[in-house]
Amino acid sequence: MNPFELKPRRLESLIMNWGQLTPVPYDARAVDPYTRCRVILMNGTEFEAVWYGHQFSRHAPDNELRRQIALLRRLEQQQQKLIAALKPADETILMHTIGYEQLAVDLTAALAQREDNPYVKQALDFALLEDFDHLYRYADLMDFDDGMQAEALVGRYTEIMPGRPTIAHHRHPFDSVKFHIQSPTASPMTRLCTGIITAAEQQTMNYYMNVAAFYPTAWGQKLYREIGMVEEQHVTQYGSLMDTDQTWLEGCLNHQYAECYLYWSAMETESDPRIRDIWAMLFEQEVSHLHAAAELLETYEGTEPDQVIPDGTFPDPLRLTGNIEYVRAVLGGTVCNTALREDWTNVNDLSPKADFFKYQGAVNPDVNGVESHAIIERLIARDGADYRFEIAPNPVPALRDRRADNTDLGRVQGTAC
Repeated sequence: MNPFELKPRRLESLIMNWGQLTPVPYDARAVDPYTRCRVILMNGTEFEAVWYGHQFSRHAPDNELRRQIALLRRLEQQQQKLIAALKPADETILMHTIGYEQLAVDLTAALAQREDNPYVKQALDFALLEDFDHLYRYADLMDFDDGMQAEALVGRYTEIMPGRPTIAHHRHPFDSVKFHIQSPTASPMTRLCTGIITAAEQQTMNYYMNVAAFYPTAWGQKLYREIGMVEEQHVTQYGSLMDTDQTWLEGCLNHQYAECYLYWSAMETESDPRIRDIWAMLFEQEVSHLHAAAELLETYEGTEPDQVIPDGTFPDPLRLTGNIEYVRAVLGGTVCNTALREDWTNVNDLSPKADFFKYQGAVNPDVNGVESHAIIERLIARDGADYRFEIAPNPVPALRDRRADNTDLGRVQGTAC
């Protein structure tokens, strides 16, 4: 499939009315877990396109170009509103959050296994263990607050157990900035990967930032606040991987191409026929956006689209599926890793004067005041053990005790990994 070879429609013909923007939502309790994940992913992808369009416009002096970007952005906004409306009103903040973290785990694992750039793969594997732990923390919050077990929501496709403990995720901002890729030498999958994962993590960060104050318990609000700060780190890490040498219009073309690829992937892999039809409709719209971006690139910069994307043929569809064995392997091998400027290293190899320890001391002066730890201890005090869904013992022996939450692993030097 090459979207550059498809015939586009006029952009004005894509404007939707309010009825078209109000689809029937999915059933929160019967939906396939990966349908929920695809809705979250495409919502985040559209948000990224809209936000990029705003930033582009604020850096473009030509008003005619800004008008064309405004039209594209309005159409992206409509797509985002349609997708957001697929979430049903009876799906709670926390139920939807479980979907966010399942997406983070299985999308990251899927991309990592397809990534041919070792540096980008290392970035994916690093954050994977943190999103995996976030899923565990939110699942225990759900058990404590609602008496609901999250394994039903994830369809048992994704394990729920400790990863790198969230308390160890809090790092100095300097350590989240990484080397950027260079499009001329990066593979098509790497270019897609960096854009897709940045959009997905950005959507997660925004969701937690916005819903934290609306969560009905004080401890839940604190957990969203804490994990939301970690998501900021993930967005910084992934965003810093993206090519900084491209022009705004080249970036616009790459955004539209990534959206086309994701809608096509969703269409090809969706299990719900009604939702699949929505992905197909939005894919057709996105092809027109892509062609419009290509025309703007030619008009304003004299650049042909194949100079930016030499081969527009899509890679194989991106499939969301279980990745239990892959996650276990990464967890067992890198649980004690932390970030160090543009690299990653075992926390036991850091200098005692490293910024990581200074930041930990500033943010986590009292371990018991860190909500990601407190929620687990609260559930253990009530039930005698934490909540997990695991198919075998945790691959990290230090994380197998269900009656105590480990706050040293990946954070305190000398702790056995």
